[in-house]
Amino acid sequence: MTRLRALMITPDFPPQAGGIQRVAHRLATGFSAVTSRVLTIDATGAREWDAGQDLDVRRVAAGRAHRLAIVRLDAGAVLQARRFRPDVVLAMHIVAGPAAAAIRRALSIPVVTYLHAKEVAASPRLARFAIRHSDRIVAVSQHTTALAAAAGADLRRVTVIPPGVDWHELPTQPRLAAPTIVTVARIEDSYKGHDVMVRALALVRARVPEARWAIVGDGALRAEIERLAEVEGVGDAIRLYGAVSDQRRDQLLDRAHVFAMPSRLPPNGGGEGFGIVYLEAGVHGLPVIAGRVGGALDAVVDGTTGLLVDPTDDRAVAQALSRLLADRRYAARLGAAGSERARAFAWPKIAGRVEQLLAETAGRA
Repeated sequence: MTRLRALMITPDFPPQAGGIQRVAHRLATGFSAVTSRVLTIDATGAREWDAGQDLDVRRVAAGRAHRLAIVRLDAGAVLQARRFRPDVVLAMHIVAGPAAAAIRRALSIPVVTYLHAKEVAASPRLARFAIRHSDRIVAVSQHTTALAAAAGADLRRVTVIPPGVDWHELPTQPRLAAPTIVTVARIEDSYKGHDVMVRALALVRARVPEARWAIVGDGALRAEIERLAEVEGVGDAIRLYGAVSDQRRDQLLDRAHVFAMPSRLPPNGGGEGFGIVYLEAGVHGLPVIAGRVGGALDAVVDGTTGLLVDPTDDRAVAQALSRLLADRRYAARLGAAGSERARAFAWPKIAGRVEQLLAETAGRA
């Protein structure tokens, strides 16, 4: 039997950084029984990046307007489908919905669509369209499954497959001497909880005076967070690293003591689709603190790999942080459990599950 052929359509792909970019790349490189072609949007450094990959990547022009780039992506997808003749289409985002629907209708090729969370709440009409014209849906969590159902998805066609992690053995280098909290998240969406963390840190410092907070990520809200830190009197205890390389991020995770990102649900109900950063922190042996909402309910086992708290309550966040920073033995136990749990989410296993779903959808299972 010939190998299954899949056309992956994604607006997000390396060398751009981000969660969807990483999921799309790890799937494309992790498939063992699928021949894939990736269609995506051009980006700075893409030519050099593509040249160093063993991947079939095709790109459409980005231009100045993102909407125009999406139109080009959809048009290019139909053309690539006619040339590549895939057995199945994998749409990594609902913006690929119009192209996937056209391919499905014109060429009778089945479609699998990924749903993350934020985009379903932000673009409900497009989400409903993409769902209606998909044969199968991948939801990254139970939270996303609920959003899919609210958008009209038949739950019999929805499969929950979480994102994966690059699992490895626990680090051997020592943690920093100063009790250190780390957060890895773009400072772009207020629901990520940077504001609550600033207020919580002021309370933590009353109990753990040497506590420090390292922030990895950048974004439009950075100046606002810096101003709030000065108002709360914790500016000297916070270091904003901005966007860093994966290697530098891993070093910071290896040396910290606690990972915290108390994401909350935004007004539109999107929020964290899964919160893969919680599992990535577990890979580095870190206990995590997360909001008791959204995708974090799938990512964190409360009291086993971390602590789930009310993400709108800075006192609750501070109490959890203080507990983990003060009790190193308890924190280490949660971190070790997080590392062991993350093993089940290693990318080869997750890619294999997606591969199986693609084969089933194409009638090749």
